[in-house]
Amino acid sequence: MIEINKEYTITQWEQIFDPFTQLKKEISRIIVGNEEAIELMLIAILCNGHVLLEGVPGIAKTTMIKCIADAIGLPFKRIQFTPDLLPADLVGTLIFNPKTHDFETKKGPIFANIVLADEINRAPAKVQSALLESMQERQVTIGSETHKLDEPFLVFATQNPLEQQGTYQLPEAQIDRFMFKIHIDYPSMENEKEIINKVFNKQTITKVVKKEDIFNAQKLISQIYVDQKVIDYITHLVFATRKPALFNLDNLTNYIQHGASPRATLNLYRAAQAHAFVNKRQYVTPDDVKRVALPILRHRLILSFQAHGEEKTSDVIIHQILNNLATP
Repeated sequence: MIEINKEYTITQWEQIFDPFTQLKKEISRIIVGNEEAIELMLIAILCNGHVLLEGVPGIAKTTMIKCIADAIGLPFKRIQFTPDLLPADLVGTLIFNPKTHDFETKKGPIFANIVLADEINRAPAKVQSALLESMQERQVTIGSETHKLDEPFLVFATQNPLEQQGTYQLPEAQIDRFMFKIHIDYPSMENEKEIINKVFNKQTITKVVKKEDIFNAQKLISQIYVDQKVIDYITHLVFATRKPALFNLDNLTNYIQHGASPRATLNLYRAAQAHAFVNKRQYVTPDDVKRVALPILRHRLILSFQAHGEEKTSDVIIHQILNNLATP
């Protein structure tokens, strides 16, 4: 193993890493399959990033988030997004106190470390705007006062890709704030048999990670070594979504209307470090970047009418880029 961090000994690395090994084991006692999704959600926590989960109803999206929150033991709130939801229902409001003849702040459910925004695309624009401030600035405004949110602050949002009635298109600016967009699919036949056994054998989640463990891991992850060649690969990957012709990907030019933002570059860098951490390495490889590239880029590409007409998806385009871009 390459010696990178002089500040940490191997023993200290193991001590910082161990709670997250226990976290994955604890979640796997309840959740069957979805190992990749769970690892990505763990990486998001380590990077203080937000996650958008997309999948049909009944495949344990909410259960996964709840299990992670219980295993970490941080304050958790679930908000059911509906068309009649108001910003005050999310962030809170000012209430007049007749005894003091003054307004008092009543904080909303957004004041938690982990917030589940269930069916996020059902809420109107004003609610999305209030959520956007909390996701980006990690603060909310109630009346004329600004309130900082407690760290870590993580939004895990779910949406149903099939049902369109009563839903709103999320603004591109808000979608860009999600570090990952994770697709949750149906379980395999074997996993579904195991689900039957676990559902009727009630188990509880044990808290295995403390807030301090997350902060310690985040500090260590920021020091994981990233070689200049890997940084070049990250930037080439993002620029290939903007100007594919520069990388001999002329066949993709007519499919991409807008490529990934610089925020995608930063997320790739940070997530690759976290992926190296969960795999017990002190340095980032191109494979780390490839493993996190799809969920980071898929929701940031705006495809052209031609792409939609030919039924090209962002996943297909990203796979083409990954397969054809030179790897250091």
